[in-house]
Amino acid sequence: MPQLILFALVGAVAYVGYRSFIKEANRVTAKVRRAEKQQATGATGTLVKDPETGEYRLAKD
Repeated sequence: MPQLILFALVGAVAYVGYRSFIKEANRVTAKVRRAEKQQATGATGTLVKDPETGEYRLAKD
């Protein structure tokens, strides 16, 4: 029985770690694609519209 609990615990930790890894990988990939697009168009930044004020500001990574 203790082995089953240990395996379940290890599985849960592995699952959480995997989800965290995928989330970080997607964030980094999006950042790299944005940088490539900016370099291709010659832009110096990406503008994002603030929903509250309606003003455009540089995106923060």
